[in-house]
Amino acid sequence: MDSAADVEVDLLSRAVEALQGLLGSEWDISSQTYGGDSDYGIDAMAQVASADGGVVRLFFQVKQRLTPKEVASILAPRAELVRRVNDSARFMVVAPWISPATQQELRKSDIGYLDLTGNVSLRVSRPAIVVHTQGEQRAPAGYRQPVGKPLLTGLKAARLVRLLADVRPPYRATDLAHHAGLSLAYVSRLLDSLEDQLLVRRDGKIISWVEWERLLRARARQTDLFRTTEPAGMIAPNGVEEVLEKLREYNREGGYDYRREVLVTGSYAARSFARISVGGQLMLYVQQHPLNVDRVANELGLIPVTEGADVLLLRAKDRSVFERPMEISGIGQVGLSQLAMDCLAGPGRMPAEGEAVLKFMSAHEPSWRKHDLSQPDETALF
Repeated sequence: MDSAADVEVDLLSRAVEALQGLLGSEWDISSQTYGGDSDYGIDAMAQVASADGGVVRLFFQVKQRLTPKEVASILAPRAELVRRVNDSARFMVVAPWISPATQQELRKSDIGYLDLTGNVSLRVSRPAIVVHTQGEQRAPAGYRQPVGKPLLTGLKAARLVRLLADVRPPYRATDLAHHAGLSLAYVSRLLDSLEDQLLVRRDGKIISWVEWERLLRARARQTDLFRTTEPAGMIAPNGVEEVLEKLREYNREGGYDYRREVLVTGSYAARSFARISVGGQLMLYVQQHPLNVDRVANELGLIPVTEGADVLLLRAKDRSVFERPMEISGIGQVGLSQLAMDCLAGPGRMPAEGEAVLKFMSAHEPSWRKHDLSQPDETALF
């Protein structure tokens, strides 16, 4: 088995080779690997020379994995120190893979980066170098989360993410665990992971800030709407508008509570806040049980099909989907945070619709975000 030092040297060698390929033959790169970390935390130095004689030194820091929190608290001060000592040098991180959130924090701190999937960013004013390429935005196979750090996938994570987005801090992990129906141990571990990603901020035991917009994007990146909901394809013989009218009628009659048990999501719901597209499939969340799918299809006059569906019945596998819903024009829709995640995790033009929903949410935050956890879970009217 290769030692950690051998792995580091191999990673540096591959990084320098990749950078040389991006810059081209008119640039010359010579690298020197240090025997260990220097006072500035530098693992290697590369001298990059242009054909006209311009030279810049790149100071490399090798990381097997890196979080946004580590960038902000450790690497940013280190890079600033390098710039002060040597204004002709640039600080650069090399890693097997760098997440989008970490890339953003590195750019914010004016730190270059290169990973082996093709995510590269380097800006040098003299000699002029501007390189920016995009590689894998999701963790590649074999890149594992550290043991004990839960991911944002799964039903429990969805429940906590929605609560964090929908309710303003401050609150404690114990409060979140109680309201979400989750164990305190799980909530604490996930909050640790979110803090590493700078998605939440804590003052002692109090969660004082939530980056809800980035949090919803992060959750969506790790999920796939159709894979998690196993949609049942349907045809509406008399058109989608008749289905919507039936939903209004059931809500007015007050029989089976469609406001809480059958909710619109996807493109049709997104158009209530950002009309950037027309057409598309009507997506309705229903309870997961197969008999419930059949019952709702029958009541709404839908016919099952294997292709060409204009209505999709999505199986809601957790109660959080139905929490904090909305009513618009007499029809129940999922809450805004659920709608944004569904669209961002959907196919085709849905991610663009999700971004439009996020923009609406940012501009109207007081109208949908609860002030504290004690507020009742009522249907919001828009």
